[in-house]
Amino acid sequence: MIDARQLRYFATVVEELHFAKAADRLNVAQSALSTQIQRLEQNIGVRLLNRNKRQPVTLTDAGRLFHAEAMTALRHIERAEQVGRLAARGLAGIVRIGFVASSVTNGVLPGMLRQFRLSHPDVRVDIAEMATPRQLEALDNGEIDVGIVRPRPRYASGIVATIVQTERLVVAMAESHPLATRRKLRAQDLQAQSFISPQFDEDDAFSEVLSSLGKVGGFTPSLDYRVKDFMSAISLTSAGYGVAVIPESMKSISPRGLCYPPVTDFAFSVHLALAHRRRESSPAVRAFVKEVTIDADRKSS
Repeated sequence: MIDARQLRYFATVVEELHFAKAADRLNVAQSALSTQIQRLEQNIGVRLLNRNKRQPVTLTDAGRLFHAEAMTALRHIERAEQVGRLAARGLAGIVRIGFVASSVTNGVLPGMLRQFRLSHPDVRVDIAEMATPRQLEALDNGEIDVGIVRPRPRYASGIVATIVQTERLVVAMAESHPLATRRKLRAQDLQAQSFISPQFDEDDAFSEVLSSLGKVGGFTPSLDYRVKDFMSAISLTSAGYGVAVIPESMKSISPRGLCYPPVTDFAFSVHLALAHRRRESSPAVRAFVKEVTIDADRKSS
């Protein structure tokens, strides 16, 4: 079987065209070098070098063909060694990231990726949009390495999460809405409105938004449209079907014809968290988690 040492020995002999000079350069005995070249030729079943005591070593026809392939193989080996060393330091490898859609619209995910690429250009990232419950399941079974999720009151054993962003919520309505002309609103002004909201599971903080608004205003919100996501809610809202409570960052991608009158007595914020395994073996993943959490701590201080 051919090994990397034999390929390096062969390449050096070809460069020097002299066994003694090649042995000096490799810092090995000439006899040891000759033995390795002979074993290489035996392994592949063909003579690679023409040896003549009074003339420089030359390549046989087979040797020329083999040399080209050997050099390619050595470059791959050197690259593999380099990647291995980088990976051990978290500077190479792969990080698989799950994310909720709002982490794109509010800039959290793009910011993370941009910063990490600058500090770890050789690390590959794979990203996949998925809802928070699916992300936590994927984390637990190893499908993803980290997840940008809506925080939960509790996580599976071995999963931890750090808050990385806090965002204010706003009330959206069509510009044609009767309340749109008001410069300011109070929660009770929304009492008779039809609300549009995405479907959330009970552990999501968003599930408490409308009930919290109703408590402040002294009414039970009428949830007339339950939709898949915020974009669906915004589309119906802009068409005048009702009002919606959305993350402030959604304003930047909302269609024309919407307005966001402030509700002076209602302040509600939601968070994004970075979820990951408590005991992570991948240096690249550990590097990503460390960089993101340090940045989050810096921004919150």
